[in-house]
Amino acid sequence: MGKKKTEATLIPIYDADLMQLADTIVAEIESERKQLAVSINQTIKRTYWNVGRHIVEFEQNGNARAKYGTRLLTSLAKILVARIGRGYSHPNLNNMRKFYLLYPIFQTSEIFQTSEKLTWSHICELITIDNDLEREFYEKECIAESWTVNELHRQKESGLFMRLAQSKDKEGVLQLAHQGQNLQKVEDVVKDTYTLEFLGIDAKKRYKESELEQKLIDNMQTFLLELGKGFAFVRRQYPLTINNVHYHIDLVFYHRILKCFVLIDLKRGAVTHKDIGQMNMYMGYFAKEENVEGDNPPIGIIMSHYRDELLVEYATYGMDSNLFVSKYELYLPDKDELRKLVADILK
Repeated sequence: MGKKKTEATLIPIYDADLMQLADTIVAEIESERKQLAVSINQTIKRTYWNVGRHIVEFEQNGNARAKYGTRLLTSLAKILVARIGRGYSHPNLNNMRKFYLLYPIFQTSEIFQTSEKLTWSHICELITIDNDLEREFYEKECIAESWTVNELHRQKESGLFMRLAQSKDKEGVLQLAHQGQNLQKVEDVVKDTYTLEFLGIDAKKRYKESELEQKLIDNMQTFLLELGKGFAFVRRQYPLTINNVHYHIDLVFYHRILKCFVLIDLKRGAVTHKDIGQMNMYMGYFAKEENVEGDNPPIGIIMSHYRDELLVEYATYGMDSNLFVSKYELYLPDKDELRKLVADILK
C-alpha cells in the first residue's frame, strides 16, 4: 500500500511573492463579499420599508378600508405570493406595514445607516415593542453591542430595559432609552436582580450551588449577556490562600470598561453576615495581591436566591461601597408589572 498523502503534501510550496499576491486577492474577495452582504441587507430593508409605505398610503387614500376591511393584507398577500414568492405572506406584509409606521423617516435613521448590524430579522423583533422608549433602547444596544437576533430576543424577553430603568429617576430612564447603557461608575454595572431562566433550573426543586455554578459555566455566553457589556471571564473556583487557609471564589471576571476584577459568589439560600464578610475579604485580597498598575478596586457581587434587605443593610454598614448583594431569579420577570413600575416613574 502507498503512503497516505497528508494535507501538507497536497499543497505546493510557493515563494513569498506569490503568497503575498494570493493574500491580496483573498483580502479583496472577502472585502467585496462583506460589502455585498451590507448592500443586500440595505436593499432588503429599503424594499420592505417601501412596500409598507405603499400599503399605508393605499389604506389612507380613498375608501380602501371600507372596501377591503381586514381582508386587505390577506388578499394582497395571495396576489404577491403567486407573482413573487412566499416572502410576501400576510404576516410578512404586516411586518412591513408596521416597519413603515414605526420608522416613517427610515432613510435618515440608524436602522438604515447601520445595515451590517441590524438585519430585517432584527427589525422584526424590534417592531414587536410598542413602547417607543423601550424600542429605542433595544435598537441602541443592538447597534452598540452587535447583538445577534437571538441575543436581542433574549434581552427583550427578560425585560432588560425595564429592569435597568427601575433604579433610575425620570431623567435617567429617558437617558437610558435615548443613549443606551452608559457605564461610568460601579453602580451602572451591577444589577439588582439577575434573570437566569436560561439555566433551566426549576426553582421549586432542590439544587446545589455547585450545580448552579456548573450550569452558568455551561451557558457562559448567555450569562455574559445577562451580566452586561464589558465582562470577560477569568476563572471559576479562583484559589487564594490566607494564613495557610485555602479559599475559592466561585467566579472571577474582569471588566474591560471599568478596568477592575469582578468577584462573584453564588448562594443557594439566604445571604448571611459571614458571606458578606468573606466577600469583603476576597476584595481586599484582590486589591492587594492581584491588582496591577491601572486596575481599579475590585467589585464584589454575592448572588443569592433570597435576600434579607435589613440584614444586608446592617452587615454592609461601613464596608466597601463596591460590595453588592443581588438576587437571581430562575424565571423570566412579569414584564407587565415591570412596565407599570417604569410608567409610574415617567409620570
